[in-house]
Amino acid sequence: MQHGDYPHWSRDTIRYGDTDRQGHVNNAVFSTFLETGRVQFLMNSGRPIRAPGTNFVIARLVLDFKAEMLWPGEASIGTRVKSIGRSSFTLEQIVMQGDTVTAAGETVMVMVDESTRKSCPLPEASIAALKEMQVAP
Repeated sequence: MQHGDYPHWSRDTIRYGDTDRQGHVNNAVFSTFLETGRVQFLMNSGRPIRAPGTNFVIARLVLDFKAEMLWPGEASIGTRVKSIGRSSFTLEQIVMQGDTVTAAGETVMVMVDESTRKSCPLPEASIAALKEMQVAP
């Protein structure tokens, strides 16, 4: 894994309150770090992915723990697009502390119409923005 393998990077602070009895970052906090990366990726105003009147929901989230994280410190979250479907796309993410990959996640995101609360097709502009961040085949 190289830093350039993930076109979008976010950072989050590891807080003392994120730790558990063993003194490492609690496993639930890893999902929060993935959320930080996902939200910053999706809401980047320079490359909007969400169309007006739509939102995203998570249909699937897989999280693999690779190494412990310790306080104090910072989490770096890499995000890239794995695949794009008709109304959904899959994100791949990693969480790092320093040079250590501490977790890897895969999330399926579905675009939904805010009024009907049902899935809707991704607009061409959304697909184009996602392709810019897609993993090379």
